[in-house]
Amino acid sequence: MNMIRPKADCDLCPLCKERTNIVLPSGNLESRVVFVGEAPGENEDLMGKPFVGRAGKILDDAFAKAGIDRESVMITNTVKCRPPNNRDPTQEEMSACRPFLDSELESRSLIVGLGKSAIRDIIGYEGPMADIVNKIHTVTIGGNVVNFLPTYHPMACIYRKFAREELMRTISIVKEAML
Repeated sequence: MNMIRPKADCDLCPLCKERTNIVLPSGNLESRVVFVGEAPGENEDLMGKPFVGRAGKILDDAFAKAGIDRESVMITNTVKCRPPNNRDPTQEEMSACRPFLDSELESRSLIVGLGKSAIRDIIGYEGPMADIVNKIHTVTIGGNVVNFLPTYHPMACIYRKFAREELMRTISIVKEAML
């Protein structure tokens, strides 16, 4: 897979002004399955790796319960730099990073969208999460049709039991897809 990367001094959007690190994908970069979050948080910005903070712990726990090795899938975000105060990335910021994301997603068999921003960026959906969670959609990326599975962001699982249950269901669907 031929992924393109932002330059070390990337200044395609205003997020470059406050970042510590550009956060690139982690895990198995050749995996047929990729998880996409919305943006790096503070811990991710400091470490330069996606999902290493509180949301990452929740995701890791879900992987462990399902018997999936985190390193067997690829994990990335719609934008590669942390938005100030952990706000949602803007459309301008997501558009600036979209060529990088598209290069990460083409030729995959399953993309899992973690949360509203990732889902909006990848399939354009802005309605209620409950209407689309764990329902397979297709998206065309780089001329390839890829399955897309929307689910709740791990942080939504902290206070919402139904979101935690749906995230576990998502991980089960992913495990079946990996067999």
